[in-house]
Amino acid sequence: MKMAKQGQSFGEEAKEENKKKFTRDGVKKALSIFRFVKPYRLQYIIGFVFLILSTGTTMSFGLLIGQITSVIQGKSAFSLNQVTLFFVGVLIAQALFSFFRIYFFSQVSERAMADVRRATYAKIITLPISFFEQRRVGELTSRISSDVSQLQSVFTLTLAELFRQIATLIIGTGIILYVSWKLTLFMLATFPVMIISALFFGRFIRKLSKQVQDLLAQANVVVEETLQSVHVVKAFTNENLEINRYGSALQRVVNMALRAAKYRGIFVSFVIFTLFGGIIGVVWYGGSLVLNNEMPFADLLTFLVYTTFIGGSVAGMGDVYSQLAQTLGASERILEILAEPSEVKANEELPLFIPVQGRVLFNGVRFSYPARPDIEVLKGISIDVPAGRKVALVGQSGAGKSTIVQLLMRYYPIAGGHITIDGRELDSFNITELRKNIAIVPQEVMLFGGTILENIQYGKPGATEAEVREAARKANALQFIESFPEGLQTIVGERGIKLSGGQRQRIAIARAILKDPAILILDEATSSLDAESERLVQEALDLLMQNRTTIIIAHRLATIRKVDTIYVIREGQIAESGTHDELAMQEDGIYANLVKLQFETIE
Repeated sequence: MKMAKQGQSFGEEAKEENKKKFTRDGVKKALSIFRFVKPYRLQYIIGFVFLILSTGTTMSFGLLIGQITSVIQGKSAFSLNQVTLFFVGVLIAQALFSFFRIYFFSQVSERAMADVRRATYAKIITLPISFFEQRRVGELTSRISSDVSQLQSVFTLTLAELFRQIATLIIGTGIILYVSWKLTLFMLATFPVMIISALFFGRFIRKLSKQVQDLLAQANVVVEETLQSVHVVKAFTNENLEINRYGSALQRVVNMALRAAKYRGIFVSFVIFTLFGGIIGVVWYGGSLVLNNEMPFADLLTFLVYTTFIGGSVAGMGDVYSQLAQTLGASERILEILAEPSEVKANEELPLFIPVQGRVLFNGVRFSYPARPDIEVLKGISIDVPAGRKVALVGQSGAGKSTIVQLLMRYYPIAGGHITIDGRELDSFNITELRKNIAIVPQEVMLFGGTILENIQYGKPGATEAEVREAARKANALQFIESFPEGLQTIVGERGIKLSGGQRQRIAIARAILKDPAILILDEATSSLDAESERLVQEALDLLMQNRTTIIIAHRLATIRKVDTIYVIREGQIAESGTHDELAMQEDGIYANLVKLQFETIE
């Protein structure tokens, strides 16, 4: 149901985007994407020069055909061989100009689009968590892939085609006016119908094309979600359901694409009918001028060639308009992402890293999630964790335990109160500086699809293999790593699928050991393990927790008996606090009841 609502929301957003039309501000904003072309402006200028030369040689064909006709009629001072040889030279020049135009434009587009993708990815990866809560992974992937691909086609093809058509229209009209102004006026009488229809159909087809693009993005979201949750799909034997869901999404794409194709076909058929009908009219009227000796036959042939050129350029205007409109939408979506305020600056020079001692203090902290501002999750939480001490957060799901950790990591701004580390306000830290001092060992470990070495090195990029081995040894992971034929070079698979839960946990612990943080967060790090794996992981955790400020989110109370303070959280408030023994002795206390329930369950 949730995914259906998200899909509906995404579809509504797409419809709103389809309503966007060309406006001065919109075009100006979209043109700012050309800043990515600036580093390659020399190649772009060279490519444009060759485009001008290529267009010029193309436009000379009509005059050359007219000249050949004059030679055949014996009305020219040149011989047929001379004119034909010159024509061949023009064709060779045209071929060379076209090659260099494509070569230089391709250099610009490939490099500029790589820069756009790099900048878009760099922006996405530096945005805050709240941004990702409002977007779906498939949508963001679509922005980097399909939207950028649309921009690339504009830099290589559409702009060149637009220039060629405009040049053809202007130069061609000038030439036919010079050849015969009477025939030109007759021919131009048919153009208003074509121009108006081109604009109308172009705008309509643009809307349909954008709907196809957005529906395709929705279909990509289905694939992304399914592959990310393939274990769930397999466990519930819902392969057929997902195939049908993706098939339905693709069918919507096909239906919309066929609808767009239908109207595009109607438009092309109309243009062909109008264009060739106009040419027939020109031939009829031009023929009468030739018969009345008001116009040479060679001029009529030249006129017809340029009329075909002009008609083709006008007919193509609707398609170019549609492509530019799609590009306008694609560039706006990319620019919207690039305009988002980053949480961190990837390439900024950080101040000298100063490790913190690790005293954490929450004082009257209040918080509501941005997506649910009316629901207060934390209601004046106060927690004091001296440096090097261990505290545990317990309570029912939804009580606010994970939220406390997220606020410490500065994933969200607090609504009230203060959070300090070593007496320093949390928001005074550079985010990168802050997070370098904190490590998390989560319940569900996320590993990247590379090697074990790369996954452990993630805690300290650039660490030597010796450092990685030592971290793995301390995490009780070296033994199982060395049992693999490839050792540290073993590929863990997508999301660590080739490793067991206990092995993934120990890799995560090794990663945290290598990071050597002042503050450690354990989010139910042993809850889903078997007894032997839990023992090995717990031993590694005990070593990791030594002399570190540690915050443990726990459901299994047996794992937190030795912590210095336990905070029991209920409905966003501290309901009880104390040691395990103190809280267990309180009659009718929340923690005491939780202990009884867990031991009764075990028995």
